[in-house]
Amino acid sequence: MADTCGRTLRPSSRARLLATAVFLGAAGFSLAPLAPAVAQSFAFSGVTVEGNNRVDTTTILSYAGIGRGGAVSASDLNDAYQRLARTGLFETVELVPQGNTLLIKVTEYPFVNIINFEGNKVLKDEELAAAIQSQSRKPFSPATAESDAAAIAEIYRIRGRLAASVTPKVIRRDGNRVDLVFEIAEGKVVEIERLSFVGNRAFSDRRLRQVLETKQAGFLRALIQRDSFVAERLEVDKQMLTDFYRSRGYIDFQVTDATAETSRERDASFVTFTISEGLPYTFGQITTVSEIEGVDVAEFAALQKIRAGQTFNPAAIENIIARMENLALKKGLNFVRIDPRITRNDRGQAVNVEFALVRGERIFVERIDIEGNATTLDQVVRRQFRTVEGDPFNAREIRQSAERIRALGFFGDAKVNAEQGSSPDQVVVNVDVQEQPTGSLGFGLSYSVASGTGFNVNFSERNFLGRGQAIALSLANTSDTQNSSFSFTEPSVLGRDLSFNINGYYRTSDNDNALYNTRNVGFGFGLGFPVGEQSRLDLTYRLSKDRIFDYDMNDTTGLPNADSSPILRAELAQGDNGALITSALGYRYNFDNRITGLNPNTSYVLRFGQEISGLGGDTKFLSTTAMAMAEKRVWNEEVTVRAIFEGGYVHGFSGSTTRVTERYFGNGKIRGFEPNGIGPRDGGPTGDRDALGGNAFAVARFEADFPIGLPEEYGMTGGAFLDVGSVWSLSNTDGVLGAGSVDDSFKPRVSVGLSLMWNTPMGPLRFNFSRALVKEDFDKEQSFDVTVSTKF
Repeated sequence: MADTCGRTLRPSSRARLLATAVFLGAAGFSLAPLAPAVAQSFAFSGVTVEGNNRVDTTTILSYAGIGRGGAVSASDLNDAYQRLARTGLFETVELVPQGNTLLIKVTEYPFVNIINFEGNKVLKDEELAAAIQSQSRKPFSPATAESDAAAIAEIYRIRGRLAASVTPKVIRRDGNRVDLVFEIAEGKVVEIERLSFVGNRAFSDRRLRQVLETKQAGFLRALIQRDSFVAERLEVDKQMLTDFYRSRGYIDFQVTDATAETSRERDASFVTFTISEGLPYTFGQITTVSEIEGVDVAEFAALQKIRAGQTFNPAAIENIIARMENLALKKGLNFVRIDPRITRNDRGQAVNVEFALVRGERIFVERIDIEGNATTLDQVVRRQFRTVEGDPFNAREIRQSAERIRALGFFGDAKVNAEQGSSPDQVVVNVDVQEQPTGSLGFGLSYSVASGTGFNVNFSERNFLGRGQAIALSLANTSDTQNSSFSFTEPSVLGRDLSFNINGYYRTSDNDNALYNTRNVGFGFGLGFPVGEQSRLDLTYRLSKDRIFDYDMNDTTGLPNADSSPILRAELAQGDNGALITSALGYRYNFDNRITGLNPNTSYVLRFGQEISGLGGDTKFLSTTAMAMAEKRVWNEEVTVRAIFEGGYVHGFSGSTTRVTERYFGNGKIRGFEPNGIGPRDGGPTGDRDALGGNAFAVARFEADFPIGLPEEYGMTGGAFLDVGSVWSLSNTDGVLGAGSVDDSFKPRVSVGLSLMWNTPMGPLRFNFSRALVKEDFDKEQSFDVTVSTKF
């Protein structure tokens, strides 16, 4: 460390020299050649201290440990000196024997007056101050200052600035004070100029780069953080590569080397992963056996869903073991362990698996200890365990509980391990968590051709008051709409896997392609619970007030114009000034095979729901919606193909008819058309005035996402789509031109197009270029659309 005079302060060297001089003189050593060194002891009747101003004399004597009257050797004096020097309170220490008195002379370290940081631009003073141990109005310590400089340099290293240097300097002030200044040379970010692979044949470099947490630098390098080189991230990337290959059947995969070379200027790095893929394997023969008497093996064998020829995936084996162990617990079979016995058929590149039911050790859970959760309540962590104190110990269940704790998103890290308890047949489960922020306040901008520029504000907290509850508030405005909402979710009612949700919303819309506006105010609540490993059922209730207003009004009379749609005039006349109350019960079933992630290349999502209105209120209808989605990666996982089928039908009963607030418009379902651009219309010879919506809609969307030849780190991909669908069916077709004049028949529309997707640091940007191949004369087309959404 340097002071302002340019001197280098080396306390350790000075201490060694001073100690040598003091003890050579004190012990009577002679530096003359050939003079013998005679050991000598001392006895001091008194010990005095000089030079201390802040540190109490009694404290110094306590550190020294030199008693009065006892024999003291030169070695004892040296030990006393070392104890005083190690306190970090004194700049110099001298022990001077003066006859029968020992004089301890000290020079106290000065107080730190202020701490400054110079040269830092990337990191703020507040962030650096939080990382150091030196403090204003505290004694100065050279060792602490050097440690602080290293800590600051480490922060820069984590940020990818390997060339950063930090020099602590001391400026002497009067009154035994110093200013501590950290001079920082930040250097440039060491970006990853090239991220390459050696030994990969099954998957391209582009595909493997998508797997890694680390990214290669692109032309947005000034905004992207993941292209900075961080050595610790390599271990994470190696594990991600291993998981990727193993889930695709490459059981012998290994990362044999991961090296990072830094350029001479230390402003760029080149990372290379050397891998050994091995061969892909599939599942062969799958069997189930039992070594426990009285167990019906057929019940357990029925739980395994693996087919011969299916790509080998360790997650599939883990899933079946969990199913079998859960069945054993339900049947009261404690201490049953499922052993997967794997044999390889290298010639056929197949893996045979035998699930064996065997007796496990009789071990019980003594207790579960949770540490590190300063905010989150213990019960939030405990309910992720299916095991409680006194239950049989199941190592696999403990591992799965750890995964559930991490999946909460409340903790930056969660470690769960078991150790022996008070007896050999007892274990203690230790849970060590590190909490992280769970709330967010966001401000955002959005833009689309259809709705124009918008602004949104949202607040969310996923761990409200540490109870694991979630609250969310949002406000969004565009040129045509206003949308406000709130929600509160309790994920575990009565400590069970049963969620409770309450929500409310307020929406207004200035409908395009129509001469009316709508306002919707609603409140609802629901219960949700799992019905399978990959499925969930939600029961809901909704109470809302839906109003139609400002419909083609005459400025003089304040009433709808005579040539306005009689269908809409009739709907506007319903209720109180166009407003009706809806009281509806409903349910939604959701199946998603991505929850277990057993097939990394193929996913399916199924949703089905119904809502019935008429339990009070003014409306009576039954609404049914369904959606099915299948997605698959093809061509070495470079291309994603997707098919989505969606439909809905609403039916009024007990003499009630539907209104535009309940009908479907297909907005966003079929690209290439404006909002409210398809479906039945009323008004004029071609019926192209007011969009009425329809009681039914159906659409099939076929999509493909693919690379366009640009480096993956640019975040640009291409897409192609084909949309087929329609909106049709009305309860009343008596339009402007007379009874039955509105065409509400099923007439399919077809559109095709290309997309450009760009994941920018500001948010996802999407360009759609579409063309309607099949349409009606009164449809409203939209051949180009661009959307961007960002939060900051």
